[in-house]
Amino acid sequence: MVEVGKTNTLPVLRSSEFGLFLDGGKLGDVLLPKRYVSKDWKPGDSVEVFIMLDSEDRLTATTLKPFAMADEFANLRVVSVTGIGAFLDWGLPKDLLVPFREQKIKMREGQSYLVRIYLDRVSGRLVASSKLDKFLDQTEVPFEEGEKVELLIAARTDLGYKAIINGTHWGMVFHNEVFQPLERGQRLGGFIKQLRPDGKIDLCFQKPGYEKVTDLTDVILQYLEKQGGSMPVTGKSSPEEIYRLFGVSKKTYKQAIGALYKKRLIEFADGGTKLAGRQ
Repeated sequence: MVEVGKTNTLPVLRSSEFGLFLDGGKLGDVLLPKRYVSKDWKPGDSVEVFIMLDSEDRLTATTLKPFAMADEFANLRVVSVTGIGAFLDWGLPKDLLVPFREQKIKMREGQSYLVRIYLDRVSGRLVASSKLDKFLDQTEVPFEEGEKVELLIAARTDLGYKAIINGTHWGMVFHNEVFQPLERGQRLGGFIKQLRPDGKIDLCFQKPGYEKVTDLTDVILQYLEKQGGSMPVTGKSSPEEIYRLFGVSKKTYKQAIGALYKKRLIEFADGGTKLAGRQ
């Protein structure tokens, strides 16, 4: 089934002076304008296109890909504000409308906002909304503690950073779990740290539990080998230096090198760490 606001692979029906007509199934023929057509395409071929409405609200196709598609979140910049709402740059010639009623706060030209793109069933047009709450936490929590997830940073708060988990639920990364600069719209991997009785979800960027320590010990040993058996880093090094090298908190790093020291795999000397038995 052809989906408006998403990429579709459609067969070419025929060519015309305006471009190629594609088979849109129940939606009818869909025009791929001539400027997007490859000279090698012919009737019977299948092409991957993005389906949307053109400036005259006619169904059309493009080989260009937007920054985000329908049912996705994205951090987009306002290019203009008119009497009907704000228009966002989403990577296509026709800018994306955020109606005034869908603006959580009044949008201003030149500023960027995290929005959800969706197909308005009444008008049939693709629009966006910055009222994110109505798109999230609509289902039971499908996660387990320790599960790896994809995060989209939404906002900085006094407690930490609000993040969207797998595009479906809100979560929070508390400040004491953050060891790197974060920005709104940034996408990165994370883990479910805790599922609270009140339904809220705590997040972290490092694998919870002792498993993360055992993984890190292997990373440290591999790093030492690459450095010729020694490195000028110890448990007394700065959190910033430890995170820069290994992407973990100082606490986690100290647990890992403690485990390696107990196994007599490393030694501490001359203000650094080295593989045991190395000169």
